[in-house]
Amino acid sequence: MDKPAVDHFLDLVRRSELVEREQLNRLLAQLRAEATAEQQADTAFVADRLVQAGLLTPWQCEQLLAGRYKGFFLKKYKLLNHLGTGGMSNVYLAEHLLMHRRVAIKVLPKSRVEDSSYLARFRREAQAAAALDHRNIVRAYDIDNEANNHFLVMEYVEGRDLQTIVQEEGPLDFARAANYTRQAAEGLEHAHQAGLIHRDVKPANLLIDQNGVVKVLDLGLARFSREDESSLTLAYQENVLGTADYLAPEQAVDSHGVDARADIYSLGCTLYFLLTGHPPFPEGTLPQRLLAHQRTPPPDVRVDRPDAPEDLVAICTKMMAKKPDDRYASARQVADALAEWLRAHGHSFDSGVGLGGSSGRLAAATATSRGGGSSARRLPAQVEGGNSPNAISHATRPGSSGAVRRGANPQTAERPGVAKDPSGREPDPLAEILAEAIAARRPRVEPLTALSDEQLESYRRRRQRVPVWLWLAVGGGSLLAVLLLVLALLWGG
Repeated sequence: MDKPAVDHFLDLVRRSELVEREQLNRLLAQLRAEATAEQQADTAFVADRLVQAGLLTPWQCEQLLAGRYKGFFLKKYKLLNHLGTGGMSNVYLAEHLLMHRRVAIKVLPKSRVEDSSYLARFRREAQAAAALDHRNIVRAYDIDNEANNHFLVMEYVEGRDLQTIVQEEGPLDFARAANYTRQAAEGLEHAHQAGLIHRDVKPANLLIDQNGVVKVLDLGLARFSREDESSLTLAYQENVLGTADYLAPEQAVDSHGVDARADIYSLGCTLYFLLTGHPPFPEGTLPQRLLAHQRTPPPDVRVDRPDAPEDLVAICTKMMAKKPDDRYASARQVADALAEWLRAHGHSFDSGVGLGGSSGRLAAATATSRGGGSSARRLPAQVEGGNSPNAISHATRPGSSGAVRRGANPQTAERPGVAKDPSGREPDPLAEILAEAIAARRPRVEPLTALSDEQLESYRRRRQRVPVWLWLAVGGGSLLAVLLLVLALLWGG
């Protein structure tokens, strides 16, 4: 498509209201002063200068160059970029006009608004996301509509989903795959405790942010397990919901009757994908793959990864058991099993992930020092490299020297001069610090020494002896009080 002339392009910019008039005029004046006549007549050059000045985003500029100047605003949000298109919505990066907070906005296509099933699902996603508040789940902020434009405002996560990561990098190393799956299980456990079943767990629905934190997203197929109202699946005669490559056997038969163990199966298939680079049954037609999930054991992970640890393969296999009763009973058990595996293989990670931020990390540290809590909370909370996407480091292995190595957890390594209690645990460093602070604030009191009998007798005599001036003061004061009282009576009479 040919680019519009500069004047027409600038007219589109003004009509879009993306750039304030004063800012646009200032930039154009600068161009007239600095650019050549040829550059000023070049639409692409002018557009690039608008992007370089931060007045337009590349996506906005692309739309304007295509002649589109409407649809950049949804009520109080300005659209900045198109992030992707899913089966039932378009997702945009947007900014709040007043708060300047960046968010992700999921917009239901106008063609779907008339479809009551899609609109109900869209609203269900907003309801499901609003019921959850967890570090490993993408948060929902608002739902609204402008005429026929229905949209959901969500937390913007800058990162990549696991599907993209594996496609670009290949199968993940074992610790990284285990840690990502553990975090996803933490988020799913929170959803399950709120009575929510995701029903579409897959690599593309697990985002990894720049700090290596997993975010579960896309609750469009979620359902409330404790609700009294009819399921969307039943209401619209949809017996199969989900993605075929990660669908639990029982979900293919009856989507509305599944429980949390269906999500565990899908998460097991996701772990299989992270380890091998493909889903358990990648070949065949859709019915053939669904049937394979029903009847066929998945190929051993070690067919693709001969060096895969047997205990990690066992965890993955148990998650993908055909019968729900043969799987882990809860996502909490999955997270604990993977946490134990990471610890057993000398890997540490941020135990605050999935615990709800700093307060969760403090609770985890307390549980660690006391030897209590679940296995996930007893693990060391050390992350190597800060913002490394792996969020994994190697801890000091058993039998190694007592020196703390880079990436090891200093609280779990031997420290010279630190005595342990009879149970073998070191003193809680937090308790030690608090005790020292309290002692420092306490006023210093010099100890009393014993007094002789003569000193005690002298002290008693001084206490019993009353000075003459004190008697005079008391007498004089009493006489004055009587005189004042008499005067008051006479004056009153």
